[in-house]
Amino acid sequence: MLAARLSEDPGVRVALVESGPRDRKPEIRIPAAFPKLFKTAYDWDFTTAKQEALGGRALYWPRGHTLGGSSSLNAMMWVRGHRADYDAWGEAAGPEWAYDAFVRYFRRAERWTGPTPRDSVYGTDGPLWISPLRDPSPLTFAFLAACHDRGITGLRELNGPDHSGYATTPVNQRKGRRWSAADGYLKPAARRPNLDIFTQTRVCGLEFEGKRVAGVVTAGGPGTLTARREVILSAGAIGSPHLLMLSGIGDPERLREAGVEVKVASPDVGRHLQDHLAYAVTVRCPRPVTLTGADTLPNLGRFLLRGRGPLTSNLGEAVAFVRTRPDLVAPDIELVFAPAPFVDHGLTPPTEHGLTIGVVLLQPVGEGRIDLGGTAATTPPRIDPGYLTAEEDLRRLLVGVRRAEQLLATPALAEHTAGPLAPYPGVVDDEALAAAMRGSAETLYHPVGTCRMGSDEGSVTDPRLRVRGAEGLRVVDASVMPRITRGHTHAPTVALAEKAAELIREDAR
Repeated sequence: MLAARLSEDPGVRVALVESGPRDRKPEIRIPAAFPKLFKTAYDWDFTTAKQEALGGRALYWPRGHTLGGSSSLNAMMWVRGHRADYDAWGEAAGPEWAYDAFVRYFRRAERWTGPTPRDSVYGTDGPLWISPLRDPSPLTFAFLAACHDRGITGLRELNGPDHSGYATTPVNQRKGRRWSAADGYLKPAARRPNLDIFTQTRVCGLEFEGKRVAGVVTAGGPGTLTARREVILSAGAIGSPHLLMLSGIGDPERLREAGVEVKVASPDVGRHLQDHLAYAVTVRCPRPVTLTGADTLPNLGRFLLRGRGPLTSNLGEAVAFVRTRPDLVAPDIELVFAPAPFVDHGLTPPTEHGLTIGVVLLQPVGEGRIDLGGTAATTPPRIDPGYLTAEEDLRRLLVGVRRAEQLLATPALAEHTAGPLAPYPGVVDDEALAAAMRGSAETLYHPVGTCRMGSDEGSVTDPRLRVRGAEGLRVVDASVMPRITRGHTHAPTVALAEKAAELIREDAR
């Protein structure tokens, strides 16, 4: 996205370096097929350190390894978050990051293609297509009815300033097909003579001239790329701090222990890792009306010919944002409804019909960190999310599961359920439920915060996203977020990059 925006100026030359292949695999276009991209060449296929609070399990963390990044293999949910998220950013990094100033960057990115919302929430001429689901499951409407019956507020539009309530999910799709950041931004820009795109080219480190970052060292591509203006890291909440540390920017003590020469002392690099932990409440469905077995030849034909049918589903078809306590200023739990049994990231195709309510902890108290796993660029970093290291996080997640169970017990959903589907144990006491949660909770794929921006001198990046202590270097991705948002991280990352393009142009002038 950033390369496309910056190359709009014919007076600059932009090089985009992508470690993965081009985004040509057919499954990228088919919304319901995104789990088939996991653990392939299009996925970084990370694994966390063993999590003591999750039964000693090491968790699988997929991340996009192709043009478009994780927007090429995510569930396409366009969820901005709550006003309070960005007002917290404003407190950390200045008023220009607060909600009222920041919301215009969402609209700059968006091209809404559904019925025009009465309150004109969305932008209408941006590069990223946002649409309602074309063929939502009848079970999704049963979930919405259950939310209504439990007294949750129905939302006309999910992406207003306060998303407390339930709604169907807006998605990044065009005519039923995935519309990634590469589709919206990069492909229209790819023929510009001032934009060079290098795929299957790995950035191994930064090239310094004194304190100035003068370029990047690559493998599998052109060697060293020299930057006359600046280098911008957009490798995500794992890759960006990893590259900084490999290049000598980080906690001096930890860098020396790893055998890396210290170029810039920045102790917070890799710290403040936050992620959304999710627990799947999965139950059997007594009738064959779910997405299990939907990848048939007739359904594939409907998708290819008309962009219709169950393969247009993003799985997470509806959501409800709720509070575990009435005194909270904003929701702290998200309930994501899938008309399918989504277990183990979808890596094992389900053999029976079921449905899932994913319970997501939106504002974790516990934090983790990224550390070097070795000094070679090909050695994966050590990822420690710090899941459930705060007792409050476990308590809130448990309350969220009870809310999901209440929804399943309503008449609207009860007729579609027939008992628990492992590893969910069913309605049990708090102790047994906590043990089940520790045994099977997983990431919702939203790591942020490891190169956090702020007005304080201890932040890794300043409010203009420049790396403190270095010259000619910025970070523009989810790693700069001071706090994780109460929603999904694709939309805020795109809006952040829209703002970054504006900042970079201003600084160049």
